[in-house]
Amino acid sequence: MMLRTRAQCLEADRNDPLAEHRDAFVLPPETIYLDGNSLGALPGAVDACLRATVTEQWGQGLIRGWNDHDWIGLPMRLGEKIAPLIGAASDQVIVADSVSVNLYKLLAAALALRPGRSVILSSEDNFPTDLYIAQGLCELLGKERCELLLVDRSRLVNSIGNNTAVVMLTHVDFRSGRLWDMQTITRHVHEAGALMLWDLAHSAGALPLKLDAYGVDLAVGCGYKYLNGGPGAPAFLYVAKTHHSHAAQPLSGWMGHAQPFAFSPSYEPAQGIRGFQTGTPPVLSYRALEAALTLWENVDLAQVREKSVRLSETFIELVEGSETLAEFDLNSPRQASERGSHVAFAHPFGYAIMRALIDRGVIGDFREPDLLRFGFAPLYTRYVDVWDAVEHLRGVMLNREYETSQHQAPKRVT
Repeated sequence: MMLRTRAQCLEADRNDPLAEHRDAFVLPPETIYLDGNSLGALPGAVDACLRATVTEQWGQGLIRGWNDHDWIGLPMRLGEKIAPLIGAASDQVIVADSVSVNLYKLLAAALALRPGRSVILSSEDNFPTDLYIAQGLCELLGKERCELLLVDRSRLVNSIGNNTAVVMLTHVDFRSGRLWDMQTITRHVHEAGALMLWDLAHSAGALPLKLDAYGVDLAVGCGYKYLNGGPGAPAFLYVAKTHHSHAAQPLSGWMGHAQPFAFSPSYEPAQGIRGFQTGTPPVLSYRALEAALTLWENVDLAQVREKSVRLSETFIELVEGSETLAEFDLNSPRQASERGSHVAFAHPFGYAIMRALIDRGVIGDFREPDLLRFGFAPLYTRYVDVWDAVEHLRGVMLNREYETSQHQAPKRVT
């Protein structure tokens, strides 16, 4: 049933099978948070976990915490918690470093796994940081060993050639929310003899994923968006077991050593996914993510996806059904099956409009050149939040609140 009134939205919230999870989050009163696609809300369990880690595990246990509280096991332990969220066996996922660092590791590993091939293929609209990392690797290795080829997404499949070592794509586009067909693209890549690397930053925790079932080779993802691990939370990486005996990463830090506390002068990589670690894990960040991940233990990802679609569909229909908002152009796919869990609308005064919305307590974000992004995190976003957010947007436009200088002045973070 379409949600056309606020009363219908409230009724949908009462019948929502995920509604109970909202109570697990700390959400400011009088705030509608629609930016979980950039930074997830704070799970209440994180505060207690960090307090215990600081005052008891570290404060009282001191360095004994590495053994007594198994701090050293956090990277693998968190990987085991993330694995079912991305459709992977647990011994193929580890939490380490940032998305950018992990991407560097996996691109280098992919090139080594495909000797004689030098091309990293990606789309022109891929997430810029991913392209920066690939560019930096190419500059280091030289054109004969590494070349980044960017094409329009419509030409990607036909651009996979005999010299393609790895195809690198972000599963959900950060601007529009457009989804790549993971299964189909991965199949085409393998048919050409190349490897497939997916960036899951806007996917993990937002929709079901099947990395093992689709034969994905490599993947990276972050812990601070839908996984709610906190600002700058550590990232994760996935390497399919079929590559474990041959894949090697270039950042040979001590935590990736087979025996890190042997302090051998020569590097011997640990076997399997453990070898993709680099430096000492930042325990406080890992513990925050660990507490956040406990929320997913009893969550049905099919229900998450179903609610995500209904939230975004409701938002789109309410915006497009309002004459006051006729100047907004949908920049996301209209077909829900082609969309992730955020929606983008374009408007020439998009930045100032978003600043005015935030001052009203409706928090989304802005992306150049003119996109207002609204993210829907099904564990805590309500249907009534969607209704009220659109009403606030109408108010901003009716009152022309975005025309004030305070809303037009740029901030460092958009």
